Amino acid sequence: MSLSFLPKLESAIPEFAFGINRVKYINKAISENPAWRTESFSFLKKLLVEMVSRDASDMDFGGPRSKGKIWLRVYGEKKPDTQLEDIGVDEATAIVLSILSTDQKKLLIEEKSLDFALSVKLDEEHPEFRFRGSTFFERSFLAINLRVIKQKLFSLEKLGIPKQIEERLDLQHEKSGLFLVTGITGSGKSSTLDTIINMNNQRNNSHIIIIGHPIEYIHTSEKSIVTHREVGSDVKSFQSGTIEALRQDPDIIVVGEMRDAKTISTVLEVTDSGHKVFATLHTSSTIDSIHRIIAEFPPDEQERIRFRLADVLKVVISQKLVPNKQNNLTLAKEILSVDYSIQAAIRNGNITELFQMITEGSSKGMFTMQQDLYRLYKSGIISMETAMNYCNNKKVMTNLLKYSH
Repeated sequence: MSLSFLPKLESAIPEFAFGINRVKYINKAISENPAWRTESFSFLKKLLVEMVSRDASDMDFGGPRSKGKIWLRVYGEKKPDTQLEDIGVDEATAIVLSILSTDQKKLLIEEKSLDFALSVKLDEEHPEFRFRGSTFFERSFLAINLRVIKQKLFSLEKLGIPKQIEERLDLQHEKSGLFLVTGITGSGKSSTLDTIINMNNQRNNSHIIIIGHPIEYIHTSEKSIVTHREVGSDVKSFQSGTIEALRQDPDIIVVGEMRDAKTISTVLEVTDSGHKVFATLHTSSTIDSIHRIIAEFPPDEQERIRFRLADVLKVVISQKLVPNKQNNLTLAKEILSVDYSIQAAIRNGNITELFQMITEGSSKGMFTMQQDLYRLYKSGIISMETAMNYCNNKKVMTNLLKYSH
């Protein structure tokens, strides 16, 4: 037991209250007892301090899945932390509800899940830490995932982005087009995107509009004025936020995630009108990103979308975080830089040809995931096993490794 008021809380909940009804009873009790809410939040702050001190990227608790444990992901591995106190399902619910507003709780009950950002001052030495939260129902109990939003941004050079690509990402060199950062959940897409935004903010006199769900890293306006709009609190959806941005005099529009056909279609239209747009996709390779965008639409619309995509797509960076020999994580990536020949291949539906073009495109800043993993292996940063485990094409990776000896 972690919360001192738990016995009183549980005695106030009727025996027949389960699922959402139980959550509502706990919420009523927490709302009527400010001291309980304060204690719940204070306990969460202690957990967040532990999370940050152990360099964990994520923390999970709540729901039957957790078995009363607090789970931390440290350098890619998620496991229960035996040093931290156990948290029961009702305690987890009380802790989650202690950090949500009335509107957020209402949305959580209606939608059965909620994404949000949390700013917490953990000590006197550092500014507020920011976390991305996702709370949801699991077998009728509340569970939560919290992810640390890194407050230190790397340079594009540190991320291994070639100069040819950095130039294309810079507003002063290319004023329009669609630029994608893709990868699975936890691959560092948001950090890379924030690095790109920061570079433009430092170099260009412009207006950058960021539409996020939630807003993660907060950019301070430098040479650019940076507008942050959070889906749910500042704007209804990614789609409406993108449309509204056109009336707000933007130079760069950042769409946190292209989740559906409506948002993708809107992004393509906005880009087609001459704006520079950065967005993310949940895909594992540059070529998968093109397939995914086209496949979001009905067959009779796919040719039109393919032509439009060929016209506006500029750069795709697809990335993964892979374990290195120092027992932490290293960025591995694949980069596609669109030129006339790649435009023609997309327009003609010859997307399978792109792999060879990327493989042979080093002079333009392009390389495949296999080539980058091979570079990391040859540099002694990752093991051969890691290179094989995280590649997109094992046959190509095998050949690269075989001919290296």
